[in-house]
Amino acid sequence: MTNKTEILKDLAAKKLTVTRAFNAPVEKVWRAWTEAEQLDKWWAPKPWKAITKTMDFTPGGMWLYCMAGPNGEKAWCRVDFHTIEAGKSFTATASFCDENGNVDSSFPAMHWDDRFRSTGDTAVVDITISFDKDEDLEKIVQMGFEQGFTMGLGNLDELLAE
Repeated sequence: MTNKTEILKDLAAKKLTVTRAFNAPVEKVWRAWTEAEQLDKWWAPKPWKAITKTMDFTPGGMWLYCMAGPNGEKAWCRVDFHTIEAGKSFTATASFCDENGNVDSSFPAMHWDDRFRSTGDTAVVDITISFDKDEDLEKIVQMGFEQGFTMGLGNLDELLAE
């Protein structure tokens, strides 16, 4: 079964809604989203790689990582975790930053609400990404978020099949 990434843009509500099914148990998909060693294997669109510097997956904790490009480029990001319901959902704010986690305010923050559910043989991840301003949403879309995230989720398919 091939799973397709659905991304809906709602400019009026300043949000993106992403839905993706995976051919794996929800527990396995949850681990892939919440453990650094798993995230590093799929999060970045190829040929880029995600490299975790630190991760504390707890409310108030942070994931600091870089997306490393094939020519030595590095784009640093931090994800601040707010709420976590183990195996079911988490909320977080993602921001571009420097290698020490200092936020780069020239890029918009993305507020993530990730929900995981089991539908028989598959797991479905429902994600709502909201923005402070509609122009922030547009900037992230123009930067290639939809294509890059879709590629990353395809990488996750490959990882889950192993």
